[in-house]
Amino acid sequence: MAHEVHAQTEVHHEPQSFWTRYIFSQDAKIIGIQYLITAFVMGFVAMVLSWLMRLQLGFPGKTFPWLEKLLPHAAQGGILNQDFYLAAVTMHGTIMIFFFITAAGTGGFSNFLIPLQIGARDMAFPFLNMLSYWVYLAACIVLIASFFVPGGPAGGGWTMYPPLSSVKEALMGSGWGATLWLIALALFIASTTMGSLNYITTVLNLRTKGMTMGRLPLTVWALFITAILGLLSFPVLFAAAVMLLLDRHLGTSFFTPYLVVSDKHIPHEGGNPILWQHLFWFLAHPEVYIAILPSMGITSEVLSTHARKPIFGYKGMVAAIAAIALLSFLVWGHHMFVSGMNPWLGTAFMTTTLLIAVPSAIKTFNWLATLWGGNIRFTTAMLFAIGFISTFATGGLTGIFLGNPPVDIPLHDTYFVVAHFHFVMGVSAVFGLFAGVYHWFPKMFGRMMNERLGKLHFWLTFIGVYFIFFPMHYLGFLGVPRRYYAFDQYDFIPQALVHNINVVVSVAAFIVGAAQLLFVINFIWSLFKGPKADRNPWKANTLEWQAPSPPPHGNWGDELPVVYRWPYDYSVPGAPEDFIPQTVPTVPARRGDGGDGKGGQASQ
Repeated sequence: MAHEVHAQTEVHHEPQSFWTRYIFSQDAKIIGIQYLITAFVMGFVAMVLSWLMRLQLGFPGKTFPWLEKLLPHAAQGGILNQDFYLAAVTMHGTIMIFFFITAAGTGGFSNFLIPLQIGARDMAFPFLNMLSYWVYLAACIVLIASFFVPGGPAGGGWTMYPPLSSVKEALMGSGWGATLWLIALALFIASTTMGSLNYITTVLNLRTKGMTMGRLPLTVWALFITAILGLLSFPVLFAAAVMLLLDRHLGTSFFTPYLVVSDKHIPHEGGNPILWQHLFWFLAHPEVYIAILPSMGITSEVLSTHARKPIFGYKGMVAAIAAIALLSFLVWGHHMFVSGMNPWLGTAFMTTTLLIAVPSAIKTFNWLATLWGGNIRFTTAMLFAIGFISTFATGGLTGIFLGNPPVDIPLHDTYFVVAHFHFVMGVSAVFGLFAGVYHWFPKMFGRMMNERLGKLHFWLTFIGVYFIFFPMHYLGFLGVPRRYYAFDQYDFIPQALVHNINVVVSVAAFIVGAAQLLFVINFIWSLFKGPKADRNPWKANTLEWQAPSPPPHGNWGDELPVVYRWPYDYSVPGAPEDFIPQTVPTVPARRGDGGDGKGGQASQ
């Protein structure tokens, strides 16, 4: 309580030097922007790696002289070699899941939005917040450094299954590359844990007067529950990563069984690789929701604001987020149906997996109901939010296939799986992040982004991702395995058909990649030349739009804002405008109005 009172009344003085203001800043907004920029740079690296993979898959055997100049050790003769291909697959997945999507969603938007949307001056622990970002940056540097060590980066897949990851002789990337991968992940988890503690404490203790839990925007609910998920699940993988490092360097055998590699006995025995799978997936399935819940919150906010309608089923949306988070801890076994799991246990995991479709369906229905009859403004942010619903529904439906063991087993490790998880947690999550950047860019930088470039960016990306990933479902039905360098040695694969599909997918991937350059151009141009934004350009209700654009250090002036209503009073009958900010008092004040999710009637 003492800390709460102190934080609410303390005057925050603007840091004076460039270093304390922009580099070693303890301001959550600056830290959030640092997270976002670093994460998008990492995402760009992952995208380039995907281009290299698609170059090999779409045009196998074709030489590209420029590729040898670019990667002299990985593309001798202008053809990507197999070892680097496997490394590209591994690093693409690792960077996209942890270092881009998770970092941007949790580190980026949590820092920028939570204090502003709950009416606080900053995070509960500003120094810890700054430390969290710098540890994340160190993790990024360690991971990128693995491209330059002997043997190259890790190549055993983003799941890092032993023994490929525990035996240094297993692959080219199983040496220093795998060690740096594990160190980078341990640093990333340390950073995420520091951030999660901060976000949870801030939401629970630093809400401004009137901001009850029932009046929190859905973005804050999503970020808050995501933080709880991360705090409970990431430490499990941290312990597993440390144990794997011990296996690799200090002679333990947690995950390494008796093995002979190239007629040489590996000095380990008694370990069990399945243990790693359990520990990994205990984190990695909640990680799916750690990646996508922030985008769900952003989508809810953007849809309501730009449809000029109250969010449909607020309490149901909150309950659905909580239910998804709870169930995410009970489904990890569906990733291991082919590991020799007892069929009864498999049935239990199938049941919990299919149950998670219920809250997901509630959210999808509520988003569509919010759009129904709305006065929709098709801004770029709104387009990406609608695109989120489309790709999430597509990926969610294919998840029903993979949740059933009799169907999952023949589809396991085929391109059907690639299509499913790219739609449901890759593309959807990224669409949510883009919606968030386009929506809150005016608040971050005080300028508007170019809508024409933004819409071109959206349509090229939206159409392109369906050309990339939808055909992969069919490749999966044909039994085409994922992560393979080439398919010409497998008689059961219809070569000409698969080749033609791969050409289409690769060309679409290059176009979608080029479309992301439009976003980069728009972002940089708007940063300096974009029209100046007023305080509330979207006519939105949540608290951040009551602060100047960009908000000063400490967010608010001498007085903190007071909240009187929920955040979704749009198009209230009889109101003078189609939005009523949370700071507008209810007239007359309703008896017993204690945050029931609906703040009251509009000012008349």
